[in-house]
Amino acid sequence: MDPSEFRRHGHALVDWVADYLSASPRPPVLARVAPGAVEAALPDAAPEEPESFEAIMADVDRVLVPALTHWNHPGFFAYFATSASPPGVLAELLATALNQQAMLWRTSPAATELEAVATGWLRRLLGLPATFEGVIYDTASVSTLHALAAARQAAMPGVRTHGHSGTGRVYCSEQAHSSVDKGVALLGFGLEGVRRIAVDAAFAMQPDRLAAAIAEDRAAGHVPVAVVATIGTTVTTSSDPVAAIADICRREGLWLHVDAAYAGPAAMLPERAAAFDGWDLADSVVTNPHKWLLTPFDLSVLLCRRMDVVREAFSVVPDYLRTTDGDVKNLMDTGIQLGRRFRALKLWMVLRSYGAAGIREMLREHMRLARLFADWVDADAGFERLAPVPFSVVCFRACPASLQGDAEGLDRLNERLLDRVNATGEVFLSSSRLRGVVTLRLAVGNFQTRLEHVARAWELLTRETTRLLASA
Repeated sequence: MDPSEFRRHGHALVDWVADYLSASPRPPVLARVAPGAVEAALPDAAPEEPESFEAIMADVDRVLVPALTHWNHPGFFAYFATSASPPGVLAELLATALNQQAMLWRTSPAATELEAVATGWLRRLLGLPATFEGVIYDTASVSTLHALAAARQAAMPGVRTHGHSGTGRVYCSEQAHSSVDKGVALLGFGLEGVRRIAVDAAFAMQPDRLAAAIAEDRAAGHVPVAVVATIGTTVTTSSDPVAAIADICRREGLWLHVDAAYAGPAAMLPERAAAFDGWDLADSVVTNPHKWLLTPFDLSVLLCRRMDVVREAFSVVPDYLRTTDGDVKNLMDTGIQLGRRFRALKLWMVLRSYGAAGIREMLREHMRLARLFADWVDADAGFERLAPVPFSVVCFRACPASLQGDAEGLDRLNERLLDRVNATGEVFLSSSRLRGVVTLRLAVGNFQTRLEHVARAWELLTRETTRLLASA
């Protein structure tokens, strides 16, 4: 592809993306294809001869777009949204064209130092002290894995050389993300190495139960390694009492990692400060700008006050990677991967494009919309809210009088309701279980979501509930 062809196709592709981001009407948010449809529609071998870019894009439209779940849709209320804002999309294009590999400072001084700048900006916006140093990974699962590896290094100083016996213990609440289990298993402690601590009525970890579990494990000969506290849990977005947990960790000599992958950006809002009380006492904090900070997937930031321990856990420098560049920090020393993408570019460009004021405005609006939806649930006798709404997620279920007392019937109704609402293609909600009952989740997080989209979700929920009850 010569420069003139690239320019022509590039202009057409930017137009395509602009149309996609502003499409009206929009395609169904949830893909409507059967398993195997994409594979069946495409050849099972690469072409022998070159194909035109027009032909390739035709297959994007014909085969791939109908099979996309549109995470950038304003009606995407499932899981946590990953908003790819226009400045972030352009930054991703630029980063791809520059094609930096930032394993060493010398392999990309710009990518290495911009990562320090962008994570430093984020740290200041979140109100964390300058003792925290930032590094960018792909997802919170990987950030948490690296934090737990550093915790293992701190608790078991010889582990890098000699391994360990598998007696380590990591503590988290019943509501903590499953990435904790995966990380602990991968670090050799086994799934039995995870102690999930009971939560209170607001789904927050109970510090007295944590202290008792640590004492019990020490008495049994285990090695307590770390506690993972969460601000904004995956299902309910509850927050653990981090300050009280930090006191226990300091007393017991344990690493404290705070998972704020979703809710972290809300620390920018003075009115939400109480939810983040004590997180500045943590050893490490993870937040994902790709969840609620307008940044295209994937970009997760680990902020750590003991980055020297992270480097101690991971730094391996063979002769072919040794340099004489002086007092520089090489990103390859902060994790398992050698190759490092220029992810910092999109975070830096997003923060500049929207500014702190613009981001705060979006966060406040998302929380206002969630609170409004919760008010609708609370005011309707046929629905029930199942958790507090501290941020922008509402947990609820349909609970008509005709089925109250029928636990199985209520579960079936809500499962069918979720399927019916998602099948409209206008919105996409997810579900989980809270205290044993099927729970629907509406998570506001897309940068294009407005009142009309939240109102339409409520309209669909009430309409389909009425239809399901009428057909029963």
